[in-house]
This record gives sequence, structure tokens and C-alpha cells, in this order.
Amino acid sequence: MTSKLYLLMNKPCGVVCSAVSDSHKTIYELLPKDLQYLVQNAKRGERLHTVGRLDCDTTGLILLTNDGDFSHYLTDPKNKIEKTYKVTLEFPVSQDAQKEQVLLFQNGLLLPAQKKSPEQMSAPARLVFNSPTQAFVTVTEGKFHEVRRLFLAVNNRVQSLTRLSFGPYTLHPDLSPGQYIEDETIFV
Repeated sequence: MTSKLYLLMNKPCGVVCSAVSDSHKTIYELLPKDLQYLVQNAKRGERLHTVGRLDCDTTGLILLTNDGDFSHYLTDPKNKIEKTYKVTLEFPVSQDAQKEQVLLFQNGLLLPAQKKSPEQMSAPARLVFNSPTQAFVTVTEGKFHEVRRLFLAVNNRVQSLTRLSFGPYTLHPDLSPGQYIEDETIFV
């Protein structure tokens, strides 16, 4: 039996969270060969995998583990695990509109349909503006492109998106894109 492994990585832009991709570098290619082995060759239930996903253009904290129970707990919507993102917006938002959008996010928004996901309501989200074009968003779901769709619902576009935290785990400030640390103290 393989021991439990918990990695916290700073995912760079342009990298996908898939085991295989014809068009992009995968997150697993950033790992040393001995850990890449755990992606494809470990027994079922012991394979290294990402806890949730970040799309190709989203950067920041991604967790990798071979602990299925840990992964399931963090991604099960009923557990309402908070994920916080730093967002840079295409269009500046006035102070009055910021107040309005904070309330809209708190009440949940109708997310526009996108490729893999129909039009649907979001759960309440927390929005805090740092400037007219920068905000922090905290969500508890993992809907397809959820943060991007929240801003589309208020007629704006996300220019850059970085996950800062996932539950109690935070992006380590000294981790460069593509670097990771192993955390043996993780348990749920």
C-alpha cells in the first residue's frame, strides 16, 4: 500500500489538470518522475490526482493527493468548502456598482450557459473589491468556470484568475509557478 501523499502546488497558466493532453502541458509533467509514476501506474485508489480542477488559464493553489477520502470531502458540495480567488476584471466597476454586485453575489446569480454547463443558479458567494478592476471572490461550489460565469452575469469579464485558498489550505507566498510543497500534516 502506498502511503498518503498531499501536495500543494502553485499551478502556472497554460497548464491543464488532466493526466493527458495533446495541446497543453499537464500539471503532472511538472512533478518529478517518481511522482509521475503514481499518476498512471499506481493501483486504483492510490493514484495521484488533483483535488478538483483549475482551468488552463487559472493559476494558483491546486492540491494533489492519492487520498480519495480527503479529495472527496473537499470537493463534495454538501461540505461547502470555501475556495477564494483573486480576480482581475476587464472593465472597471464603480463604487455604487461594487455595492450592488456584492449583494448580487451574496444572493446567488443566474450563471449564463457555457460549453459544458447549462444556465443555472449559483450558491451565495462572497465578493470583496480591492480596486475598480480587482476583487476577491469566495465560492463554495465547483461549477464549471463558476467565477468567470459570475462576472459574466454582471456584464464583466475575468482577465486573470488566481486561487488563493482551498478550505484551510493557502497558496504559499514563496512558491513560484510550477513549484509544490509536500504537506504531511494534512488531515480532515
